Amino acid sequence: QVQLRESGGGLVQAGGSLRLSCAASGLSFSTYHMGWFRQAPGKEHEFVTAINHNGIYTYYADSVKGRFTISRDNAKNTVYLQMSRLKPEDTAVYYCAAQYMLYSPAKIWNEYNAWGQGTQVTVSS
Repeated sequence: QVQLRESGGGLVQAGGSLRLSCAASGLSFSTYHMGWFRQAPGKEHEFVTAINHNGIYTYYADSVKGRFTISRDNAKNTVYLQMSRLKPEDTAVYYCAAQYMLYSPAKIWNEYNAWGQGTQVTVSS
């Protein structure tokens, strides 16, 4: 049974930083691309960033480029999202997702194979 468990969310002031983690189990982690999505109230899931299965390639939404960094540790079955210079518009529930490496990392929620339960990130102004 695949499980993805996010942690590290919380309340932070604008301009601050947070580091999210997503621990994976029940899958061969190194054969999965990993992505982060976010969902603000009343909105659809929004692609944030993705990393390919071996960590060589990364992809970012324009809205977070230069502020967020995705990384992974295949030995620990964990993917990370370092968020810096946070803005109030970054407030959302953040989800990690796993996509089998058959194709390139996707930017669409439904193209992933498994998702976590999410962790709340709130940025105050």
